[in-house]
Amino acid sequence: MSANRLIYLPLGGAGEIGMNCYVYGYGPKGKERLILVDVGVTFPDMDGSPGVDLILPDVSWLHDKLDRLEAIFITHAHEDHIGALAPLWPELGKKVYARRFTATIGRLKFEEAGLPVDQIITVEPRPATVEVGPFKVQFVPVSHSIPESSALVIDTPAGRIFHSADFKIDHTPVVGEGWDDARFTDIVAERPVKVMTCDSTNVFSTHQGRSEATLAEPLTELIRSCTGMVVATTFGSNVARLKTLAEAARAADRTICVLGRSMKRMLAASEEAGVLSGFPKTVTPEEALDVPRRNLMLLVTGSQGERRAASAQLSRGKYLGLEMKEGDTFLFSSRTIPGNERDVIRVWNAFSEQGVNVLDDHNGKYHVSGHANRPDLEHVHRLILPDMLIPMHGEHRHLAEHVRIATESGIAAAVAVNGTMVDLSGDVPEVAEYVETGRIYLDGTAMVGAMDGVIRDRIRMALNGHVTVTLILDETNSPMGEPWVELMGVPKTGRGDRPLAETMEADLDQVMGRLGRKVLADDVKLEEEIRRVVRQVSMEEIGKKPEVNVVISRLVAE
Repeated sequence: MSANRLIYLPLGGAGEIGMNCYVYGYGPKGKERLILVDVGVTFPDMDGSPGVDLILPDVSWLHDKLDRLEAIFITHAHEDHIGALAPLWPELGKKVYARRFTATIGRLKFEEAGLPVDQIITVEPRPATVEVGPFKVQFVPVSHSIPESSALVIDTPAGRIFHSADFKIDHTPVVGEGWDDARFTDIVAERPVKVMTCDSTNVFSTHQGRSEATLAEPLTELIRSCTGMVVATTFGSNVARLKTLAEAARAADRTICVLGRSMKRMLAASEEAGVLSGFPKTVTPEEALDVPRRNLMLLVTGSQGERRAASAQLSRGKYLGLEMKEGDTFLFSSRTIPGNERDVIRVWNAFSEQGVNVLDDHNGKYHVSGHANRPDLEHVHRLILPDMLIPMHGEHRHLAEHVRIATESGIAAAVAVNGTMVDLSGDVPEVAEYVETGRIYLDGTAMVGAMDGVIRDRIRMALNGHVTVTLILDETNSPMGEPWVELMGVPKTGRGDRPLAETMEADLDQVMGRLGRKVLADDVKLEEEIRRVVRQVSMEEIGKKPEVNVVISRLVAE
């Protein structure tokens, strides 16, 4: 048996939807040469990560292996595949390969972060090949909900890997390359595929996938039927949908205005990369104010209810001088990502209170997914004919269902969630080891580890409130006056409407009078005693145990 092995290790994106980050390796055990495919983010929520801006994959497993990391490959420009590239690149420091549109987005991110844009290399699609170490990598055009999405053909001495990335079967995607079975039969004819790592997002959707082109007619009919202003939101990266909406608006004799920085940037990048042409003329928000409402359509960011996006801003009142009024129509031409339902409903209800007619995708009438449904996945299995299949891009239930489908058709398959290193060298996938993985929080401008305790403490303060106790002791370690208490996020009164701070101060004063000299002289023991009293009083008075911060000041004899 060969001393070399072929490995696959997801650091993100397997067992969850988002934060895609995958390692492939080939070579002697523990000395494999490595490549990294995608470096994406996932998005925070107030329940589990309050105040956090972005959640990034923990790539610390690579830190002592950077001399073996050959390169980074980005399959497409969705944030869950490229969003962590700029924040994490300084610690990875390897050349990045991507197709033109994706590279354009990547360079914009690098410019904003002050990183060297020349480290992002533009690659043409197959048959163009990038050779790094023992790997030969080709970008294969696939249809998805963003321009120039690509699967990867990764050739190694141990066999050919087909990394599907995100895809759907769409022969008429409006923007970008359409699906072509011949591309994939050529790949298999050239060299059989040993391993297919495959998108699993829509494995439970049993109906045939639909083309982006099927939306043009229903969207045009909808916009023509509206009497007031029409506002539509979708993912800013879904350039094809933006073009479909804009052309429907133009067909309905409406002027188009785009609101939202990310959406404008995606449109500009699409035109710069040459993947978008013929987009209808747009006007500025200032010019839109002079357009009759029945002749105006806004394309806005915020399809997931993001508080700072244009949709949410409009739901709260005027935005750049524009506002929704009774009789207007707001369309969510998008799917709500699981976990974002409350934010979307909040925006929906705010518009409803204004008398706005709110519509969603109407069971696919105004939206089609960018991911392959089960019949399409099965079709691709038959096209690629892999010896092994490893599902990715999905929650555990998606991965398990995908494995079931594959094994029923005779393909060896295995569930490999984040941190599961799989040995692909043999005839069946085998778990080689488990690697500790996690996530990094981008909190403002700081990187915070999941185990650092920062977010945990923030959650505890949010749940239970915070109490600060300040105490001054003289040169003999005797208290100078009573301790004083400040409350934050805690009710001001307890049982019998007694002021909570005063109750705590009184109990602390009594306890201080009973403490021995050794405790009063020891900051650690004194803080423990004060915390115990505060939490006990709080529990008795309001049924909560708040976080307690103790400030002890001691006077020093001159």
